[in-house]
Amino acid sequence: MPYDYRPFPYTPPPGLTAPEPRHKVVIVGAGPIGLALAIDLAQYGVPSVVLDDNNVVSVGSRAICWSKRALEVLDRLGVGERCVEKGVIWKVGRTLHREDEVWTFDLQPEPGYKMPAFVNLQQYYVEEYLVARALEFPGLIDLRWKNKVTRLVSGDGVALTVETPDGSYALEADHLVACDGARSDVRGMLGLDFDGELFEERFLIADIEMTGDFPSERRFWFEPPFHAGQSALLHKQPDNIYRIDLQLGWDADPEAERQPERVIPRIEKAVGHKDFRLDWVSVYTFQCRRLARFVHGPVIFCGDSAHVVSPFGARGGNGGLQDVDALGWRLAHVAKGGDAGVLNAYDRERQHGADENLRNSSRTTRFMSPAPGAERWFRDAVLALAGKAAFARPLVNSGRLSVACTYPLTGPDDPALPQAARPGAVAPDAPLAEGWLIDRLGRETVLMAIGQPTPRVPGLVTLGVEPTPEVRTRYLGGATRALYLIRPDQIVAARWQTAAPEAIATAAAAIWEDRT
Repeated sequence: MPYDYRPFPYTPPPGLTAPEPRHKVVIVGAGPIGLALAIDLAQYGVPSVVLDDNNVVSVGSRAICWSKRALEVLDRLGVGERCVEKGVIWKVGRTLHREDEVWTFDLQPEPGYKMPAFVNLQQYYVEEYLVARALEFPGLIDLRWKNKVTRLVSGDGVALTVETPDGSYALEADHLVACDGARSDVRGMLGLDFDGELFEERFLIADIEMTGDFPSERRFWFEPPFHAGQSALLHKQPDNIYRIDLQLGWDADPEAERQPERVIPRIEKAVGHKDFRLDWVSVYTFQCRRLARFVHGPVIFCGDSAHVVSPFGARGGNGGLQDVDALGWRLAHVAKGGDAGVLNAYDRERQHGADENLRNSSRTTRFMSPAPGAERWFRDAVLALAGKAAFARPLVNSGRLSVACTYPLTGPDDPALPQAARPGAVAPDAPLAEGWLIDRLGRETVLMAIGQPTPRVPGLVTLGVEPTPEVRTRYLGGATRALYLIRPDQIVAARWQTAAPEAIATAAAAIWEDRT
């Protein structure tokens, strides 16, 4: 059955009849990123007003591939398990050249994590679950549908004019977070634009409903027999919905190519039959671009309003949730009276994350759509060799799948401990005697002790962990004990085999400093 797009109720806001008090945070955009941020702030006890000019979840599946790290963030917000339960779990990707498989990867080759490597789930379900979760914070999250920002003045805070079906009203806030997507109105009101690359390529993206026996894997074809000379991608989603991406070429007419009379014959060739229903169609171009800065005084950009990438690699929605992960605890700190300089660290770290995503996305795009000459020769040589020579297979690039970036932190480090848990990396999950390590971290700075008593450091939450086999592999390596200082976003800030309480306290204080 098609998804039931039920409108959310519009309620006249109080500002229509009387001036509202200045708010701590206004979030523009009630997509996955804006909703996730509002919930994150609410869990810190910080109220927000969420404005959206629509009153329904996103039409079409849009973002569908949610990575392990994104699922961990969603789980901390209270919807992760629901997403996993509804979604299609997968971890294997297969890349084919014509009819031959040339490269296969496993995104989670070892067990022992609460969340799977990837889950395919339509964006409208993720939004639905986040809206339901947001409604569980009635005193902290004020969701306002059909509220469109039409004017913004930025200075000591922000002053907004908001248009509703009943007229316009004024709104003021200490901070505004723009989560209003790639065509951000907020970005336009500030006269800001993206830097980066627009690739001359077009892709058809289609969701179809059909009963099929395709496995729960990512399948990508270069030059498939059903779409000669181009590339194609297939993903399985819940409700018998399949995502198909077909390369069209830069000369394709977007309006003509999204018409059913053009789309349906292409899909028939791809799936080999006519027994399907067209659910959603779009044509898009590749972009790999971002703002020069994500923090502009009291206005902060998050998700696609700050950066856009091509969809191959699942770096859009996942990257946006990592923005939320880096911003929420810092903005809550500022909203409670902390130094606003900590937001500069969000800016710096997420620029780093965006640049990593842009690099990977650009490389994928060039491999998929090589320019004539050296790029084309390289791509064709790699595909020709990959079926015969193992060394060439990792060079096949159909989209390096999203993983959390490692920030270039300079906190204390003992390089004898495993690289996977070095400062700047997400603290790896592991099964404990009871439950999961990932559930014991987050929302506060934690000092985790493994194989030794936990030092007493004022102001720090302490956690003693027994060295289970997974904990030993991921956190100790050849060592017998370790101390890990872990930030509220579950990023390792510092680590030692042993350390004095004074050294730990200094490293903990540095988490809240701006090191520009």
